[in-house]
Amino acid sequence: MTPGADTRPRSQQVAAFGGYTLPGRVSDPRVAIGQAEAAERLGLGTLWLSERWGTKDFGVLSGAIGQATDSIKIASGITHFQSRHPAMLASMAMTAQAMTNGRIMIGIGRSVDAMWKAVGLPPPTNASIIDSVELFRKLCAGEKVRYDGPAGTYPSLRLADVPDQPVPPLVFAAIGPKGLGIAGRHFDGVLLHPFLTPAAVSESVKTVRAAEREAGRPTGSVKVYATVVVAPDLPPEKEIAVVGARAVTYYQIPTFGEQLAKVNGWSVDDLERLRSHPHLKDVRGAADSVRTRDELIDVASALTTEWITSASAVGSPADCQGDVRPLLRRGSRRDRAARQHTGSAGGGRCSPETPRQF
Repeated sequence: MTPGADTRPRSQQVAAFGGYTLPGRVSDPRVAIGQAEAAERLGLGTLWLSERWGTKDFGVLSGAIGQATDSIKIASGITHFQSRHPAMLASMAMTAQAMTNGRIMIGIGRSVDAMWKAVGLPPPTNASIIDSVELFRKLCAGEKVRYDGPAGTYPSLRLADVPDQPVPPLVFAAIGPKGLGIAGRHFDGVLLHPFLTPAAVSESVKTVRAAEREAGRPTGSVKVYATVVVAPDLPPEKEIAVVGARAVTYYQIPTFGEQLAKVNGWSVDDLERLRSHPHLKDVRGAADSVRTRDELIDVASALTTEWITSASAVGSPADCQGDVRPLLRRGSRRDRAARQHTGSAGGGRCSPETPRQF
């Protein structure tokens, strides 16, 4: 037996992984049903949805997916505290819990201040995020809440009826040490960003565990979900569409790109070369909302090769397995619930048409 090999039954090993449904921009959310059914047949443990206004509302989709599946967990990856009133977020979560028999997880993110300014909502602060965690849990438990603080002013909030289901776990998407520390002290899990190297994943786990200890929480109580963009068995032109174009959408965002470069030990100077590309020069928000896939593929040619190969899993299935294993070894067994993005010719991060790629 290989030293350090996973000796759990294969079904348990597969269930430690998850996949994304409805990757990128979509016009027809109904395809999520087939994707969810395929993910459950494969034995994956969690199906993640990156909420996007228009066709990817988590409340609607979690209810639909819950009726098409029996056991797979359904997670937002991510939504935000301030995009819904606290009572509305808690109501959505508990209704979804009732509809799925307790299979919901709520992934929360911060996003960038420019986005919140554009839509007229206040950007989150560390204090508002921490207080929102407590507000959410109390409301989901049926408690009456009176609150005036960083997360807003709410004279009297309560859900009159709550189902006999547990409060959904809260998972925080984080990159830097402050966010990871918040996750370790206050959340039930942390969702690591795509395109982290194995070394960066290892350091992230250490930061979460240190925050856990400081808060007096049991070691391993905060689950760590490592995100790996996976593109097995694809020709080079499709591989760059799946992995390179996706990487561009993260690296081009101000602050996001710098954070990723910093935690991976890369030079931020390369970001300027990427952002000066003609397709990105006038982009103020997320590039995939205003640029076509072909344009993003063109931009991907400006990426440093290391920024793709050292922080994703590409090549043959065996190569991908070899790329993913170091990420899973970076934490304890409780940290091994890595979620997997897979790509197809469609250019997305998850493809139900090719379930073998899971």
